[in-house]
Amino acid sequence: MRVFTTLDEVAAAVGEELGTSEWVTIEQDRVDRFADATGDHQWIHVDVERAKEGPFGGTIAHGYLTLSLVPWLGSTVFSLETTGAKLNYGVNKVRFPNPVRVGSRVRSTIAVADVTDLPAGKQLTLKHVVEIEDEAKPACVAETVVLLLP
Repeated sequence: MRVFTTLDEVAAAVGEELGTSEWVTIEQDRVDRFADATGDHQWIHVDVERAKEGPFGGTIAHGYLTLSLVPWLGSTVFSLETTGAKLNYGVNKVRFPNPVRVGSRVRSTIAVADVTDLPAGKQLTLKHVVEIEDEAKPACVAETVVLLLP
């Protein structure tokens, strides 16, 4: 686990791969709960029987479910223990190159893409690559942006 205690440490890590999370299994219950939370009950995600005849041979996770795991997966790799607030600012790019079939395992590799000085603190851009076990293409590639206030 990489621990950052100062903004200067964060800035010095630009270009570094911070590590890779543990694998997490995407189960149907998680997909169903995400569908309930978001109101997205498309059959490809929640209708197990119908999805067997669909393009992926079974249900798949929502792309946004995969994206929503990025902060938690990241927290298993690194920790920002700087003194000020840490605010999610946004996402620069998100792509979902490969669907996550229910029952698959995913993990994320995180790298520090950029740190920009701002009048209020620093803007941290992280690159996340969420891979699927035994798949060549990743499930999600995303650049997230965090504001780090002193």
